Amino acid sequence: MKILVFCPGDIAEKFAPYFRPVYDVLLKRLGASFMQYCLRPEIGKVEIAPFAYMRGRTFENAVVILDEAQNVTAAQMKMFLTRLGENVTVIVNGDITQCDLPRGVRSGLSDALERFEEDDMVGIVHFNKDDCVRSALCQRTLHAYS
Repeated sequence: MKILVFCPGDIAEKFAPYFRPVYDVLLKRLGASFMQYCLRPEIGKVEIAPFAYMRGRTFENAVVILDEAQNVTAAQMKMFLTRLGENVTVIVNGDITQCDLPRGVRSGLSDALERFEEDDMVGIVHFNKDDCVRSALCQRTLHAYS
């Protein structure tokens, strides 16, 4: 996310392309006006928080989503998971088959899955290509590439 510095606009504008997939889902579920209300900084119901701004923070009384987690390193995953305070539900999602990290860099998602596999405080849900609900074409593509 270091490239954000070179993009014009405030942090929300810089991070908007990365937030778009989550935004689209929330927009569909909550509606445009409520979503815009939740995004207002003074309301604080939905916050966009890039990794570069997480150090030192503690999330409490919140639902925290880490989207596209296959693209974080193990160190970044540890930093993220150690930001979680009391009364937090965390959702970490990603597809380890779509990792964009450089060759030889292990995905933090793969690392976390191994570390928490037997932890009774952590629920892990694995989806496969048959669970795809995006579209019939997407599901056929997943089958074609498997």
